[in-house]
Amino acid sequence: MIQLFRRFFQSKIGIGVTLAFLALIAVAFASSDVANNSLFGGVAGGDRVANVGDQTLTTADLIQNANSAVQQSRAENPTITMESFIADGGLDDVLEQMLTRAAISEFGKAMGLRASQATVNSELRATGIFNGLNGEFDPEVFRTWVRQQGLTEDRVLEDVAMGIQAEQLLMPISYGMTVPDSIARRYAGMFNETRVGLAAGFTAVAFAPDEDPTDEQLETYYQANRGAYVRPERRVIRYATFDRTALDDIAPVTDEQIARRYERDAAVYAPIETRSFTQLVLPTQAAAQAVIDEVNGGVSLEASAREKGLQTVTLSGVSREDIEEQASENVADAAFAAQSGDLARPARGNLGWYVLRVDQVTQNSGQTLEQASEGIRQQLFEERQQLALNEFTERLEDEFRNGRSLTEAAEELGLEVTTSRQATATGQVYGTQESVAPQVARIIPFAFQVDAGDPQLNELVPGEQYLIFDVSEVVPSAAAPLAEIRDDVVTAWRREQGMAEAGAAAARVIERIEGGATFAEAVAAEEVSLPAPEPLRLNRRELAEQGQLSLASILFFSMAEGSTKPVELADVSTWFVVQLSEIEQPEIDAEDQRFAETRQQLVASLGEEYVVQFVTAMQGSLEAETNEVAVEAVRAQLLGLNN
Repeated sequence: MIQLFRRFFQSKIGIGVTLAFLALIAVAFASSDVANNSLFGGVAGGDRVANVGDQTLTTADLIQNANSAVQQSRAENPTITMESFIADGGLDDVLEQMLTRAAISEFGKAMGLRASQATVNSELRATGIFNGLNGEFDPEVFRTWVRQQGLTEDRVLEDVAMGIQAEQLLMPISYGMTVPDSIARRYAGMFNETRVGLAAGFTAVAFAPDEDPTDEQLETYYQANRGAYVRPERRVIRYATFDRTALDDIAPVTDEQIARRYERDAAVYAPIETRSFTQLVLPTQAAAQAVIDEVNGGVSLEASAREKGLQTVTLSGVSREDIEEQASENVADAAFAAQSGDLARPARGNLGWYVLRVDQVTQNSGQTLEQASEGIRQQLFEERQQLALNEFTERLEDEFRNGRSLTEAAEELGLEVTTSRQATATGQVYGTQESVAPQVARIIPFAFQVDAGDPQLNELVPGEQYLIFDVSEVVPSAAAPLAEIRDDVVTAWRREQGMAEAGAAAARVIERIEGGATFAEAVAAEEVSLPAPEPLRLNRRELAEQGQLSLASILFFSMAEGSTKPVELADVSTWFVVQLSEIEQPEIDAEDQRFAETRQQLVASLGEEYVVQFVTAMQGSLEAETNEVAVEAVRAQLLGLNN
């Protein structure tokens, strides 16, 4: 229930909350410091970004963490770029997390909190991710992981210790939390709250200017909003597929080789007798013989089995070797000594005493060398093709590493190279809703990591079908030139101007209402023709359950009765003025189930809020300073503005 309230009143939960409830945050801390080293130190690597207590955060630290954050974000959004990441506030979030982390470390030290080596080792073992095949902590697995992440053991151990300090600091904050009945009852009652009022919309279209912007105005708007016009990185991929049939230099199979294979597999081509049986297994020889006597007396084997609560089994087309493997040599001897339609003598096998009825006898005459030759020839040829394919792909990988081109490889195989249209990292053809060819889609993630002109080999069907490809063209992610998107930018400029004027109109309407005008009169006083205010009657539960929340409805449920407020809904290019005239809130009984649910959820939420407030206070108690000049220098470096 409280989750629904929190959707109305969202607050940004800082990293401190996360730290409080994770058993081991250090691995995440360490991983977040992995970076694209090509950008390391791009802005005076030793420059200070911030000081928190005795800790100094450098520009190199910020660059590393920002690059890592972008890489992690690409797991959910492959087209994200550093430019769009920064435009969405990502760099500021990364810096805030770094400051919080440093504050936790410094405050923990000031409180005398320490993590012994034994405790650190215990935490590493508890994660389970460094266990070997025996299920126990394996130091070599740990060291391999450290190397893969580009870290050092000391750095990881330091971060594990920091995570333990964070737990020691933050876990007690939310422990044993309680909530008074009066608060729980108040929130539980709010869940069914209904609010009544009026709302008027002021659209950007209604207030947008009719004239075009000047070139200077348009350029200023474009530069301020470049992030909105960033085109994703596109790549053109050349590729060709092949299998073993593409190899045409396979030596022919000789008659001598066929004869040797025939001799080796003589048992396969020899005459063989197979039989079909109805089988019944009994626990003793006496029981088996009793069944045989009944069958000889005129009862069917199936009927005799049913009378004893047993069931027969049908065996079709089995050889003597099959029976020996499934039952025993003794059973096989008995089964193949009987005539078609007869019962075999009872014989002891793996499961007990077997009674078998011979239902059918089939004689397979086998194949002579002459009869088997063509099949053996084809088999040997395919084996040679497969071996040649394996050898060729191994050689091709080595040659690609040594500079051989895709075109040269395709010519050797007699393949036609296909060139894709520009593709994005999501596997779409740029500028369309089409997807790239299926074989290209398989290698898209890899194709966006390799260098242009660097040929690669990829398995489509393991051991059978392969794809060779290279990236022939890379179009970097960048804002589209203004000249190419001028009409779109003009439209957006008009929208922005219209939204600004709509906001001003909303402010004027509120001013008139505060001066004594009615809502309808205040709206009608605008020079632009606008619809009259519409009545609102909204129930909190219904809105939350239907997922119809918006900034306007959130505002409506956070206003004081009798007040009038403006709110901007950028996604629909509209300003709203909302007036709340009445609040209807039914009483809720203490025995109501919602009361208990609300109380339980409030306890959890209050614990989180306490942690957030504690982290905020903790940061405030430390001497901290941010070097905004250095931060902006990092921002410029990451955006490539220093090139």
